[in-house]
Amino acid sequence: MFHIALHFLVPGIVTGVFFHKRWKHAYLAMVATMLVDLDHLIANPIYDPDRCSIGFHPLHHPWLVLLYIALCFLPRTRYIGIGLSIHMCLDAIDCVVTNGVWVN
Repeated sequence: MFHIALHFLVPGIVTGVFFHKRWKHAYLAMVATMLVDLDHLIANPIYDPDRCSIGFHPLHHPWLVLLYIALCFLPRTRYIGIGLSIHMCLDAIDCVVTNGVWVN
């Protein structure tokens, strides 16, 4: 549950510190990146507390993380890129805490 809360708290902190003039727009865009977890619905089982999502789910592959980081540098996709990058970092940290590995 703490992991899920971080997906809302960390973007809030980032928008408050770096995007305070447009924080509502930035926060909503970053939180919308939670939709990347829809790829969990095609896994069997859908939820496995011991599974590392990085490298397992289609939208959580390491090569896509590079694309998400690249989106951070384009003005039109900056909020989405930052949101996806935060999401993947939090999932990778969860992998280390849960399984002791960075990727599946």
